[in-house]
Formats: sequence, C-alpha cells, structure tokens
Amino acid sequence: MTYQEAVQHKKESLENADESLLKLYHIVITPANTDESFKHIEDFSKDPEAFDDESCKKYCTDNEYQVVSFKKEDNN
Repeated sequence: MTYQEAVQHKKESLENADESLLKLYHIVITPANTDESFKHIEDFSKDPEAFDDESCKKYCTDNEYQVVSFKKEDNN
C-alpha cells in the first residue's frame, strides 16, 4: 500500500485496538519489503521514541508500505 494508505490503516488499527494491546505492542508503518522492514524494525526497537511514522520512509526504496504490530521489549 502507499504511505498514505498505511497512515489510514494504522489510524484505524489504533482506533480498534484495546488498551492492553497498545501497552504490549508497537503498531508501526514499515516498508513492505522484508529486508527493509527488518532493518527499520531493528533500528526502531533500539529507540522507539526517536521514530515517527515518517521515519519509515528513509528505509523504503519502492514506496510500498505495510502496518505491523510487534511485542514491545520488556525493559523492566
């Protein structure tokens, strides 16, 4: 999907997610390309606060995006 479609999909996902899901999982826009997505998520996981939705664009070479969720690291 395009970046704009991904933004809309993420917005809908956040609206439909319950609070416990939001506490346990990141919901992010990432490149659809598996290698690019892996690198983006790897970097994101190191410092989530340094990333916003637009950050994924610098990892993407073909303007194809997806919305994914993955478990937050337990930093306790």
